[in-house]
Order: sequence, then structure tokens, then C-alpha cells
Amino acid sequence: MIYTTPGGAVEHAAALLGSLAQREVPLAPLTTYRVGGAARLFVRIASLADLEQIATAHRATGLPVLVIGRGSNLLVADSGFNGIAVTFGEVATEIGIAGLDVVAGGFALLPVLARRSAAVGLTGLEWAVGVPGSVGGGVRMNAGGHGSDTAASLVDVEIFDLRLGQRCRKGADALGLRFRGSDLADHEVVLNATFRLAPGDVASSEREITEIVRWRREHQPGGQNAGSVFVNPFPGALAAGQVIDELGLRGARIGTAFVSDKHANFIQASEGGSSADVHALIEMITERVWSERGIRLRSEIRLVGFDGAER
Repeated sequence: MIYTTPGGAVEHAAALLGSLAQREVPLAPLTTYRVGGAARLFVRIASLADLEQIATAHRATGLPVLVIGRGSNLLVADSGFNGIAVTFGEVATEIGIAGLDVVAGGFALLPVLARRSAAVGLTGLEWAVGVPGSVGGGVRMNAGGHGSDTAASLVDVEIFDLRLGQRCRKGADALGLRFRGSDLADHEVVLNATFRLAPGDVASSEREITEIVRWRREHQPGGQNAGSVFVNPFPGALAAGQVIDELGLRGARIGTAFVSDKHANFIQASEGGSSADVHALIEMITERVWSERGIRLRSEIRLVGFDGAER
């Protein structure tokens, strides 16, 4: 359908979604950066039927859909998101354990998954205690740390395809999992993921979890950030934070955004700050590293609503 006004698609989608959708909902509180604008339409999913209704609106209008998990790798533009932003209510948070297999809802917290699996004597997900995201986001980004990642134990995922309006299951080998990335598309919503772990020792796993938490608190800043901004250019050999530090950019600031004094691969946003400042600082660092070191850094941050970016 061709719309004659800029808001035509939004109005059509709003009519199709009815009372399910809210208008101009701020997205900043749903992200760990806590900056950025509002979504033209916003839906908090309470059932699979809600996803089916969103799929209908998406197919009818062509409006993009943004699925927000725990918002730990999103930077939303100050102008907001010109589409349908979706998050989960109390659905998709369940964690079930049967033998060595753990099935976790797409909106379940990774740290909770790490502790729940360790508590029953399973090992392989201890690293996830240090990642403040959701299972769905962890699959999409192949999240990891401390020597392991999602791909190491992922068996398969159940997905809701917004283009087709139906569920399907994909094996881990069909997801294109790579270092901090995958081939999952925006229209593929992770409903749940199955992990196959190994028998472990509860006390040993709990010690490992405690050590990971201690290490992160000691070496990484709190506050308004989205964790590591850049993928390490040569994993295990050269860290992005090291390169940034060597260029004297620790503490560098643009407006309300600054490079953390505690870890040079973290960019902090000031309270009440601007996502444009965070984005400008990311771009400045990328250009400096390329021009002075010949290294093209790849950002882990998903940009939403920026011109020329993903959204």
C-alpha cells in the first residue's frame, strides 16, 4: 500500500492494533543507556495472539518492528522509532529443566538462567551471569564472555516469524552464529531457546559465578551504558578497549557522553543526556582508530532510528 502522508502507515497500523497499541511511548526507560526518544506505536505482548496481531499490522503497512528485550545493547535516536516497538509482559520468561536440557523463554534474564542452571548441577552457562540481557537478545547477538558464548551450548530456538505470522523452530547451525552476531532478521522473534549443558558441581559453578560477578564489578563501570561498545578486533589477541586507551581516548567526551575512566570500551551517557552525543562519540572513536591504527572497529550496539543506520 502507498501512503500519501508520512504518518499514514502509523495510523493504519494503529487502527489494526486497536487497544493493543499505545502511542508515543518513551523507549529510554526500556534501555540501559536510558536516552533516546519515543516509539510511534508500542505494544507489550501478553500472548501469542498479540504477536499474530502485530504480524498482521506489519504485513499490511510495512512498518518496521523493534523487539526490545532488556534493552542492554540498544541506542535509540533522540527522534525515536518510526515503527512498532514491542516488548514482553510476563510471557516468555519461563525456564524449564529436563535432564541436561534447559529451555528458556526469549524474555528470560541471562543472569537468572545462569544461576538456575548452576543450582541444579549443570555447567556451561556460568558466563551468562555477567550479561544483563535477555535470552532472545543473547541468541541474536551470540552473547558471551569469560571464554564461552551462546553458541557453545545452544541446541535450537523457537521463532515467531512476523512476515509469515507463524511459529517455526531452527537449529543452532541454521542461525549463522558468529562472534557477537547471527543471521536472525528483525522479523524473527525468539520465543524460547534450548541449551544442552553438561553435568557439573553446584559449589564449583557457584564459585565461578561469584568470581565473574566480582571481576565485572571491579573492571567495568555501572551507570548508564550498554556494556562493551566495540567487538574486540582480534579476540584473544587485541581488545578494543586497549586500542582506544592507547589513543588517549579514555575519558574523552562529546556533550553528555563520555568514555569511561574505568574501562575504555564503555561509553557512558549522562542522566538526561542525548543519544546523538553517544552516537557521535562512537563515530569519533571509530574514525580515530581507523585513521591512526588502520583497524575498522565493529560496534556491538544496535542503532535504532538513526539516519543510515539499521533503523
